[in-house]
Amino acid sequence: MAKDIVVPTLGESVSEATVNSWMKNVGEAVAVDDPIVELETDKVTVEVPSPVAGVITEIVVEEGTDVEVGALLCRIEEGAEATATSSEAPAKEAPKEAAPAAAPAPAAERNETLSPAVAKMAAENNVDASQAPATGPKGNVTKEDVQNYLSGNAAAAPAASAAAPASSAVPAAQTFAPAPERPMDPRGEERVKLSKLRKVIATRLKEAQNTAAMLTTFNEIDMTALMDLRNEYKESFQKKHDVKLGFMSFFVKAAVTALKELPAVNAEIYGDQVIYKNYYDIGIAVGTPQGLVVPVLRDCDKLSFAEIEAGIADFGRRARDGKLTMAEMQGGTFTITNGGIFGSLMSTPILNPPQSGILGMHKIQKRPICDDQGNITVGNMMYVAHSYDHRIIDGREAVTFLVRLKECIEDPQRLLIDV
Repeated sequence: MAKDIVVPTLGESVSEATVNSWMKNVGEAVAVDDPIVELETDKVTVEVPSPVAGVITEIVVEEGTDVEVGALLCRIEEGAEATATSSEAPAKEAPKEAAPAAAPAPAAERNETLSPAVAKMAAENNVDASQAPATGPKGNVTKEDVQNYLSGNAAAAPAASAAAPASSAVPAAQTFAPAPERPMDPRGEERVKLSKLRKVIATRLKEAQNTAAMLTTFNEIDMTALMDLRNEYKESFQKKHDVKLGFMSFFVKAAVTALKELPAVNAEIYGDQVIYKNYYDIGIAVGTPQGLVVPVLRDCDKLSFAEIEAGIADFGRRARDGKLTMAEMQGGTFTITNGGIFGSLMSTPILNPPQSGILGMHKIQKRPICDDQGNITVGNMMYVAHSYDHRIIDGREAVTFLVRLKECIEDPQRLLIDV
């Protein structure tokens, strides 16, 4: 009996993915829970396991294809024995041999019902999707069909654009507008399709700029006391907890202290309401070769320094290996990003919607400072930035947040007695 393998539910608000790579070929045997295909979403990369033992008889979509939740990926003949070896043609070539799959559907077989993603793309680009050739399964019009139709009608794009109503906000789908073909420079160029993760990062960042009344305030912190404390205890800390003592756990704890005093910074706008949150789930920005991801540490007010450091280290390892789960990427009430590890001296971090605040840490640099008595000393200084949504956070609250953070870091004993 043939078993259809479809795109599984990928998590809240995730409706589609990209087929990253096939891990099995047509004719190859699979066991229960064997990974078949790797899908890339806007948050994580996931492997789809086989629910049955058998042989792959058909692969429906090629690598690089965008697929929606519930779309057919391949078929497995349950209980069958393998008839091909891994040395045969790669699975991704199978759809190319089936020419009818790439050909436009005849008018009689065409399915004029559009998926929400296709309908949205067509509406935002002011085109009639019924005019686009349908190459999807069962005569469906795909997003690629609409994009190809747009590219083929690039000459008409200016007229359509002029007829569209003006808007100061850029729609999410327009972050990467279809572009006409241009010749390659003979001196050498390489074209690589943007990954789904990179596209969504760009779209979300642009959405944050277009939606929130974003503003950034700055302060500087003398890290000397914290550096001295860390140097004194880092060896015994690692020996006891089997994890390094870094600066991030102190900043997480300091942020929680400030968030408790200033609940608006830990809130979000939901329609015409403000949702204040009495829990502290802190997103930690992690850079990977694929792009920036933000896994979330839950209930940071209840975690020890060792638990925070262990959680961050684990996130870093699994983010680089693409092993973070969807649940770990969702939620979060506030975000911390550390550009200082890359040498950044100052920046203005962009909000992570729907959050209303984000803290940017930066490089520690020795600078002369003047104390209260007028004496000039050399401090280990770090600029910190707090970007916030001015719709619900006033300047007083934003500045006070950084002042409280500064007090905690410059006098880290405050964190131990919660003052």
